[in-house]
Amino acid sequence: MRYRHVGKHGIQVSEVGLGSWLTYGNATDTRQAEACIDRAYEKGVNFFDTADAYAGGEAEKVVGKALAKYRRDSFVLSTKIFFPMGPGPNQRGLSRKHLFDGCHAALKRLNMDYIDLYQCHRYDEGTPLEETLHALDDLTTQGKILYYGVSEWTAEQITRAVSIVRAHHLHPIAVNQPQYSMLARGIERDVIPTCEREGIGQVVFSPLAQGVLTGKYKPGQPPPTGSRAADPKQNQFFKTGVLDAYVHDRVAADDSLLERVGRLAPIAQNAGLSLAQMALAWCLRLANVASVIIGASQIEQVDQNVTAAGQTLTPDVLAQIDAALGFRSAA
Repeated sequence: MRYRHVGKHGIQVSEVGLGSWLTYGNATDTRQAEACIDRAYEKGVNFFDTADAYAGGEAEKVVGKALAKYRRDSFVLSTKIFFPMGPGPNQRGLSRKHLFDGCHAALKRLNMDYIDLYQCHRYDEGTPLEETLHALDDLTTQGKILYYGVSEWTAEQITRAVSIVRAHHLHPIAVNQPQYSMLARGIERDVIPTCEREGIGQVVFSPLAQGVLTGKYKPGQPPPTGSRAADPKQNQFFKTGVLDAYVHDRVAADDSLLERVGRLAPIAQNAGLSLAQMALAWCLRLANVASVIIGASQIEQVDQNVTAAGQTLTPDVLAQIDAALGFRSAA
């Protein structure tokens, strides 16, 4: 395993991290989830990501229990806050009250004394940005969180936040967690340049485009048994058996998309990689990407995906990938 600094900050995370969205505390048996976390840790993964909204807090409990057997200083834990955690008006968003209540509740579910990376899961239009940032600064000063960041914020929102941080001499924004993959490249235009300028690192989710970039979904065929698209607990993000919501510029996930993805298979084979390994390595080609967050319900998925760490794709391979997917040029 290899490790990278998160932006300009001293903390280092494994190039491949393990997340719990749509899996732990919900679709995956708790014992199996713990086995995947254990295998990832054995393979050198030190970065584990969750959120309070994942399975209504159950994912945090599963992750916390699994990590309890390891030294606290040996792993980096990320969790997030924004989405409703109850019916009340103060049980959601990024108000000072919800940030403090939510942080305390997350620490209790995780059974930990502090959170390494605490992220605003979305932007809150209903709360002054100054209020949110001052609350996060206070949580940092109190030692309940070590670093904080954002997820799925625009470049403009990040820029506004950084200007407030500077003006009020607050602890800096350290991390951004956006969606990023070969099929979802939107952050390359504005978000990554903004974050590079401000020393903010990326820990990206859905680097395999919800499984589409593993090659398991075939044109004209139903999703394979056991896949995320075939699972009624997880397929709310899929339409007609293939990825719909999380593709570049909301491109419809039809057979033509799967046909383009199919063209990647020989490119990966010639590079000595699986399609999934190549997709992860593609994200990691950017220095600003500190880690790619994978999901895993099987130990075999962990074993295969962690080997993407340290892989380098040549300019020729990158050009072939762009040509296969119909992009003009690599970032």
